[in-house]
This record gives sequence, C-alpha cells and structure tokens, in this order.
Amino acid sequence: MAQTIYDPAQLQTFLAVAQTRSFTQAAARLGIRQPTVSQHIRRLEEATGRVLVHRDTHSVSMTPDGEAMIGFARSILAAHEQAANYFNGERPHGRLRIGMSDDLALTRLPQILRDFRRDHPLVDLDLSIDQSGSLHRRLENDRLDLFVGKRPRGEPRGQLVKRDRLVWVGTAATRLDPTKPLPLVVYPNPSLSRSAMENALQRANITYRPACVCRGVNGLIGAVAAGIGISALASSLVPVQLSPLGPQHRLPELGYLDLVLLTNPRTEGRPAAKALAAAVLASGPTSLSTTT
Repeated sequence: MAQTIYDPAQLQTFLAVAQTRSFTQAAARLGIRQPTVSQHIRRLEEATGRVLVHRDTHSVSMTPDGEAMIGFARSILAAHEQAANYFNGERPHGRLRIGMSDDLALTRLPQILRDFRRDHPLVDLDLSIDQSGSLHRRLENDRLDLFVGKRPRGEPRGQLVKRDRLVWVGTAATRLDPTKPLPLVVYPNPSLSRSAMENALQRANITYRPACVCRGVNGLIGAVAAGIGISALASSLVPVQLSPLGPQHRLPELGYLDLVLLTNPRTEGRPAAKALAAAVLASGPTSLSTTT
C-alpha cells in the first residue's frame, strides 16, 4: 500500500484553522486568500480520507479525526523544520531569550528545554519565569525572543498549544462561609487567573477579598494548602497538594484559558528561535500538563 505524504503547506493551513477556528482568520495569519485555505483543507481531507473540519455558516470546529491530526501535523512540521535546518547547514547558535509563565515551570517544559539544549549545544539560554502579563510586556519591548504562557480568550496572538478549563482549587478540608467575603489567594495584577476569578464573582454577586497575594506559583500552592484561601488554576496544572472544588461549593464557572507560544517578530526567523518553537509545538498539549 502506497504511503501517504502530507503537504507541509496544507498542514500549516490546517493548524492555523484549528487554532483560530476561522477560515478568514487563518487566511489573514498566513497571508493567503480564503479560497486557498478551503482548498488546502479539502486536499488534506482527501489525503487522509477523513473529514477533519466541520464548518457551517456560524462556526468552525474540529472533528475527532481533526483533533487527532493536530498532534500529527505538529510533529510532521517539526520534523520537516529540523531536516531543513540540518541539510541547509543552519545550525542554531547564539543566545535565546525565553519566557515561561510561572505555573508552567511545573510542567514538562523544563524537560523540553533540557532536551533542546542537548540537541543544540551552540545555543545559550536566558530564561525568565514570571506572570504572563509581565512576559507579554517583555516580548513587546524586545526583551524576549519567545515565551510560553497564557492569553485571554479571544486574543488572536500566539500559536495555541493547549486550551484548558480554569478551575477553583482548595483542599479536601475547604469549607466556605457564605456570610463572609470569599478569601482569595491571588497573583499581583496583571493576572489572567485573578481577573477571571474577580469577574466571575462580581457577575455572581459574591463578595470576596484578597486574603493573600503571592508572586509565584509555589507561594500560591502553599497558601491554598495552608487554608488561607482558595484560588484558580488550569485544570491540568492542579498539583497533588490541592483539589478542584466541586459543585457543593457553589462557585461560578471560570471558563477557559489558552496556553500559547508567542514569538518576537524581530527575531522569530532566527534558526534557534524556530527550532525551539518547533520543539514546543511538536510536544503538543502534553508539554503543558503538570508532572506532579
């Protein structure tokens, strides 16, 4: 049986559609016409023999086969990029300025950086770990080459690595007194998780107070584990010390957040930046799940 070869251009278009959930936005991101996006998706579906994208007049969504293709497409494009760099003689070198959202230090990202450094010994790394809001500003001010962190829903920038549900967290012993303001453990502003908690509580007319302000994820975990208050984390990043709070606590839904890879347009074409971006995207959603 002949082996199917997938066109990298079609895979790039497919990922852009998967990330934006829009043929129009995918075309704008890639700098191509919308009919070309439709053509690429149709040809990819013909190559796979499966329907990958469900599209109607109001929305675009991935079929189960489309969700599976996201991981395959990332891996194929990463391998394609590595082969091109190898045979073009573009060995990544120089210094790469990387930002990592504080809570993502608990995931497989450090292992990815370790493997990257092993595979690219000529690249030196400057690693900044901070809140996503601060990292956004550092990237805009040309103080980072790329970073992995959170973005608000609806924000188009960045390549989506994982979409995750934001959940309330406490301990197995957490009891909330409805007659008193809800004690929150929060990061300093600007903080996406803090904004999500405050906005949800305000919509539900629930009073609250910042019982503890923490500048790092370890402090936040420690404060919640000590019973000082409750907080919010991405569902895949909840450590063993904490527990998601259930319906019995009668807390409002917090919605979803996007974990994304953002690159600096001034330096994203450098071989080192391209190689690391490819490594993160190839690892897919599993790279942003807690290891604890």
